[in-house]
Amino acid sequence: MAASPRSPFRSAALAALALIGALTGCAPVDAPDSAPSAPATGTASSSSSSPSTTPPATVPETSKPVPTETAQPTSTAEVTRGPEAAQGPARTALDELVVKGRAPKTDYSREQFGVRWADTDRNGCDTRNDILRRDLTEIAVAPGTQGCKVLSGDLTSPFTGEHVDFVSGVQTSADVQIDHVVALSDAWQKGAQNLDADQRTEFANDPLNLLAVDGPSNSAKGDGDAATWLPPATDFRCEYVARQIAVKHRYELWVTDAEKNAMDRVLGKCPDQPLPVDSVVPEPSDTPAAPPSPQPAPRVPEAVEPVAPAPEAPEAPAPPAPAALYFSKCAEARAAGLAPLYAGQPGYRAGLDGDGDGVACEPRR
Repeated sequence: MAASPRSPFRSAALAALALIGALTGCAPVDAPDSAPSAPATGTASSSSSSPSTTPPATVPETSKPVPTETAQPTSTAEVTRGPEAAQGPARTALDELVVKGRAPKTDYSREQFGVRWADTDRNGCDTRNDILRRDLTEIAVAPGTQGCKVLSGDLTSPFTGEHVDFVSGVQTSADVQIDHVVALSDAWQKGAQNLDADQRTEFANDPLNLLAVDGPSNSAKGDGDAATWLPPATDFRCEYVARQIAVKHRYELWVTDAEKNAMDRVLGKCPDQPLPVDSVVPEPSDTPAAPPSPQPAPRVPEAVEPVAPAPEAPEAPAPPAPAALYFSKCAEARAAGLAPLYAGQPGYRAGLDGDGDGVACEPRR
């Protein structure tokens, strides 16, 4: 039997369904067997790549990468060098110092580094007394100086290990001197000429660069660097060289080749020697410390009115030994007032006792 012609309405409905399937990616559910399959396949393939059909997976907050511009440095090498003291092994810091020749000493003077012992930390005390209070023990301070001026104290000199009794005075103050670990003249020839006046004043009064030491050792050192002078106390040399490196690192000074080699030889015996940290200068105290080993003051007795001693009674003079009396006759005894004379009495003798009764020179009857 011949197929009946399609209704125009049915054809329109099928076209509409095909259009909806193309737009939604789905084939018509009731499409006839004779409908071509290519359009449905094609629409399905294009829909698989459409971003609107498959939402992206949510990424956990903790797995998101940190933006590069906010990342923190992971090593000290990434941190810009500033006024703070460097940290870490001294040998590492030594390798970071510039090595070059010594510049001329032209125009050098102590005045290039500001007022001697200026109060750069604004604590009311000069730098010399700040370091004496830091490095000495058993200190005594002068009254009326707000705890600044050190009158006396004990020091074990780090350069020699010897004990020094410090007493402030014209003839004794030089027994303890404040050493610039990196000498001012050495600094001038190795970069300090490039510092401004305030920076040089800070350098000359920086506690990191200062040590209280015995006077003779400081005079022997002069302005020498590690290549020309090292402390006699060999057990202090590692710490001494590390302090020089820290100071030069802070102020961006350089070292000579000979100086670096000398420092490296010292640190070869202590490869893990750390750089020193900034030491705190103690605050001045107006209460003077007791001097070392104080001796008790002698007790002064109360004033007592002196009492004159009673005069001693003079001793009675001893009676003179009786002289040997001899009377040749009784008239002499009577003239002496000693008659009569009795036996045993001086002057008595039997020749004057006529009757032998023991009485001589009896009164006349």
